[in-house]
Amino acid sequence: MTEQPLRVIEICAGAGGQALGLEKAGFEHELAIELDENAVNTLRHNRPGWKVVQGDVADPNVWNPADYAPGLDRRPVDLLAGGVPCPPFTIAGKQLGATDERDLFAWAVEQVKVVQPRALLLENVRGLSMPRFAGYRQHVLDRLREFGYAAEWRLLQASQYGVAQLRPRFVLVAMAPDDFAHFYWPEPVGEPPTVGEVLLPLVSANGWKGAEDWAEKANAIAPTVVGGSKKHGGADLGPTRAKRAWAEMGVDALGVANHAPGPDDEFPVGPKLTCEMVARIQGWNDDEFQWAFTGKKTSTYRQIGNAFPPPVAKALGVAIAAALNRTVERQERDPDREHDEIYRVLRKSGDFMTAAQIARALKRTLELHELERRISLLGRDFHIDISNGKAATAYKLGQFKAFLGQDDHIRHDQFDLHRSKIS
Repeated sequence: MTEQPLRVIEICAGAGGQALGLEKAGFEHELAIELDENAVNTLRHNRPGWKVVQGDVADPNVWNPADYAPGLDRRPVDLLAGGVPCPPFTIAGKQLGATDERDLFAWAVEQVKVVQPRALLLENVRGLSMPRFAGYRQHVLDRLREFGYAAEWRLLQASQYGVAQLRPRFVLVAMAPDDFAHFYWPEPVGEPPTVGEVLLPLVSANGWKGAEDWAEKANAIAPTVVGGSKKHGGADLGPTRAKRAWAEMGVDALGVANHAPGPDDEFPVGPKLTCEMVARIQGWNDDEFQWAFTGKKTSTYRQIGNAFPPPVAKALGVAIAAALNRTVERQERDPDREHDEIYRVLRKSGDFMTAAQIARALKRTLELHELERRISLLGRDFHIDISNGKAATAYKLGQFKAFLGQDDHIRHDQFDLHRSKIS
């Protein structure tokens, strides 16, 4: 068991939701990197003693991962963590995955080989858990195995960790196998508070007479708060379905308020929420998870809405720290759950394979329509060579399309072109 503090490097740190949760779990930030200036200002305002760097995390002029690799006078960083951009995987978007210039998930995984952290924690949206990205997920697991790590994905609901919001997040945790044997996914903590319970003190702050009745109506957890991006307009609480769910709880989701309701205010639907209220729904509070946000209202809302809820980050941080410190018993586990068997067969072969050859390798019947569907999905993230021979069509898995740090990748030009709109 180590007596030294656990150190974390956090990439794509945002406004500090994950950072605060990890700090509460006992991690000390060695470095935090974030692109958005407003989020950087928030981080520096709350933790002036941290080293916070602004810029594109994949730009070697911003930071050099090799500087944090273990050496003769430097022990390994305990945790490499981050919430890399979610638009490449979100269900509401185009799900461009590896071909989206904002995608940094695969790049972040490659940094494990360089930094050699004792543990990795990456989180993203639920869309990454869908069949569309099975090959992408398999590539990530296989790469981590090549680097000497055991890894596992898990879909977590923020509401299971005391957050008054559903907010599913798809989480990847990786460690050396001996440490990973001591890792347990955090257990749910019980029923989440309702929106009314969490927000009543804030909604009634200016003496609104309807606050108690409103809180009784808002007796459910919130839909997922959507921070949005710089590509779109001002702040509101999400797409049409989410707005309907908010309306059923008596919340006007068509914008964000500047202040709590006054004593005699009346509303056709209900009050709009302030940024402070949205932060409460994300898990920040006046007790354990205190935090202040800097910037104007729209920027502040985006910082809050795009964040990883601090209580969820703390629960994961506690579980990772317990594994690294060996304070929990070892368990027998096989984290190598297969996500895309066809990807694996083609990758292992390295050559052209017909449907019949793939089926034999899988040791099961493979319908042609199933193979074609899987090849089509793989082709969105990987180059697929197709040979239309006289006897049968054959397929060969080519290069991953994702940005992994290549100097000549299209990501550089696209990122520079859209930099002002990337968030």
